[in-house]
Amino acid sequence: MTPPGHVFIIGAGPGDPGLISARGIRLLSQADVVVYDRAVSAVLRWARPDAERIEAGAPAESERSQDAISMLVAEKAREGLTVAHLKWGDAFVFDSGAKEALFLHEQGVAFEIVPGIPAAIGATAYAGIPLSYPGAGDAIVLLRGHEGETDAAPDVDWEAVARIDGTLVCYGSANQVPAVLRALLENGASEDESAALIYSGTTPAQRTVTGTLGELLQSTQTTADAVPALLVVGEVACLRDHLRWFDERPLFGRRIVVTRSREQALELVDELESLGAQAIQAPTFRLAPAEDPESVDRAAASVDAYEWVVFESATAVTRFLSALTNGPRDLRALGNVSLCAIGPSTAERLAASGLKADVVIPEFRVESVGVALAAKAPLVDQHVLIVRPDHLRDSLAEDLARQGAVVTDLVAYRTAPESADSPVVQNLYRMLLENQVDAVTFTSPTSVRLLASLIGKEQAADLLNTTVVAAIGPVTAAAAAELGIHATVVPDTYTVSGLVKAIVEHFTAKVGS
Repeated sequence: MTPPGHVFIIGAGPGDPGLISARGIRLLSQADVVVYDRAVSAVLRWARPDAERIEAGAPAESERSQDAISMLVAEKAREGLTVAHLKWGDAFVFDSGAKEALFLHEQGVAFEIVPGIPAAIGATAYAGIPLSYPGAGDAIVLLRGHEGETDAAPDVDWEAVARIDGTLVCYGSANQVPAVLRALLENGASEDESAALIYSGTTPAQRTVTGTLGELLQSTQTTADAVPALLVVGEVACLRDHLRWFDERPLFGRRIVVTRSREQALELVDELESLGAQAIQAPTFRLAPAEDPESVDRAAASVDAYEWVVFESATAVTRFLSALTNGPRDLRALGNVSLCAIGPSTAERLAASGLKADVVIPEFRVESVGVALAAKAPLVDQHVLIVRPDHLRDSLAEDLARQGAVVTDLVAYRTAPESADSPVVQNLYRMLLENQVDAVTFTSPTSVRLLASLIGKEQAADLLNTTVVAAIGPVTAAAAAELGIHATVVPDTYTVSGLVKAIVEHFTAKVGS
């Protein structure tokens, strides 16, 4: 249990949200306040939804800004709050983490340091460049660069640095990199020495340029690149062509929009990012409790009074089973109840809790559910509980009632549409308008209709038909078609994994054609 009034200075890694440590994730998920560098905002997915979030600039902040951040962190801790300060890379490697920790020590504020992966280690690994290799020297030298709040070259003994037999790494600004290259060449380094520049390391925007010291100096003096880069000098840079992997993945660099709610999006985001895509979260709705939350508790407490429970979504499973296990009953109450899952993802959510669905409907079609249930046993006088979100109509309850079932229609949660004025929606509209999106994913008819209502039906059709639209199944694709939107990708298997596989196949075929 974390004591109150505590600060955790957490190294969040160089950009990829998966590179934060397991301890970092656990502490971040418990924090009341999260202070973060702009460069690691993707890591916020692990923070508590209700945590206060404060952006505190970029990794190389000015000394005055860092003093203000330290005072802010201390003030929040004095209020009895648990504070997580996310730092780019590692807080103790060319960062102000030690200075902040000393300030907290002087102020009598309890703190802990959680190590992170420095850019010098993470970005090089993602570029396929080992920092050391047998026969490539016995030293690794890290030089302070852009972290030092200046564009000047580091103040070091350049003659000694140029003579080192090993690997040199420096994170430099657009002005620093050529200054470092010139300093090396002017102090004895060979123009033919192998080197590499890694931009936006460990992110889907990562770009790596290799060459000799002379070639990179010439290119950096003429390029329009104004972003910092990690400079790697040494024989190890030659190994990139053999060891590159990160930018070889099938969706590398693709910008793919995820329209699911933030609570539901993580599975799809993780699968896309594991294949190299930049997953852009643009939720069209938020999940909210049912208008009568106690109705879920009452239904769960009396679940053994039903012959069938029909779950219309994976989230419906989660909400209902949570009510069941948090109440006076447990999963044994379902021992004599038959379970129907609409959609493979819903069946998977049941299986994750050790429950096997008796009937799985590939996609939500009212007539399919009634036929499948009746095939097991006549529905006359059968007590059926339907667990669903509010945005799905009660047409299934009506159909089953017509067949003689005694139906209880339970709305387990609500979907609250996002505001058309929200920054997320406005940013998505801008990206679609500027052709900055490679694909937009929809995992339900509701997400299609809500997005169209948020940006306008005519605009939605015009903009979405200029990119790839990936629908999880035919019903979702049909909802898009009703709005004049063509679904380019529709998988044969109506799951998140099936959708991602179909997206990969589409772009792979496109590259090969």
